[in-house]
Amino acid sequence: MNAPYPAQPQTVFELDVKEVDTLTKCKAKIHAACVQHMHRHVRVQMVHGGTHEGIIVHIDHYYVYLQVLQGHSRAFLPYPYFPYDPYYSNVILPLALFDLLAIALIV
Repeated sequence: MNAPYPAQPQTVFELDVKEVDTLTKCKAKIHAACVQHMHRHVRVQMVHGGTHEGIIVHIDHYYVYLQVLQGHSRAFLPYPYFPYDPYYSNVILPLALFDLLAIALIV
């Protein structure tokens, strides 16, 4: 198959091996904290300053899934595919592990 451009691709950014190791360790710490507090009511602070409250319902290697409280403005609602229901309480917000700054238990 002919490429649209005959030139070889140029790398414009490559993460240093030490930085990869640091990020991997940070992600592992965040993952462990989320696993430890699974099904608990938490407040999550994001790197960019936003906060979310809810219950950690699932975690994988990339995301923590937070069941958000009713009325949460950033929730992914099933509308327009389903009729809007203000009492719908199964709204899940996936948050990237690399964007989490802090996790606090809500007692």
